Amino acid sequence: MVILTDCDGVLCNWEYAFNIWMERKGFKRIEGHEFIYDIGLRYGMEKGSMKHMVRDFNESAMIGFLPPLRDAIEYVQKLHREHGYVFHCITSLSLDTSACRLRTQNLQKIFGETVFEEFIYLDTGADKDDALSAYYGKGYYWIEDKPANALSGKRFGLQSVLIEHGHNMNNKDFPIVKNWKQLYNMIIGE
Repeated sequence: MVILTDCDGVLCNWEYAFNIWMERKGFKRIEGHEFIYDIGLRYGMEKGSMKHMVRDFNESAMIGFLPPLRDAIEYVQKLHREHGYVFHCITSLSLDTSACRLRTQNLQKIFGETVFEEFIYLDTGADKDDALSAYYGKGYYWIEDKPANALSGKRFGLQSVLIEHGHNMNNKDFPIVKNWKQLYNMIIGE
């Protein structure tokens, strides 16, 4: 049994680490930043203006030390150990091999070496359509935080579920969960 999952904002708290990194560089977030998805707008810049900063961060050593998101460790491991699920991580990180290796090491350190069966790395900010199309019609759960990527999963016959964040709280198109415990209960049917 397979569960497809994004990494940032789903398994790991990318925002927390990125905010620390940006503060060290002298950038401050605007008021209400937690409700804005676009990173440039969060820092009071033009929409889409931070792609180079996101790439620099994603290719930095920090990507190997992201903390887990909320209660992800407990329930990802529980799904794996007690129910036999394996995870395929589909993430728009970078095509830099060192960054990909750091992400793999970080996820295996946090969740264990047997939880992930596959890691699919896409370029920074890339959409996930091509990667998700390989799972067409499988009906797997697809765990995301970005509604546009959840929609892509739905188009390929996946069961898209969003992990709640300020930027997706008003979503009406997909089931949304506050944490992995709620997701676990949804998957197991409790």
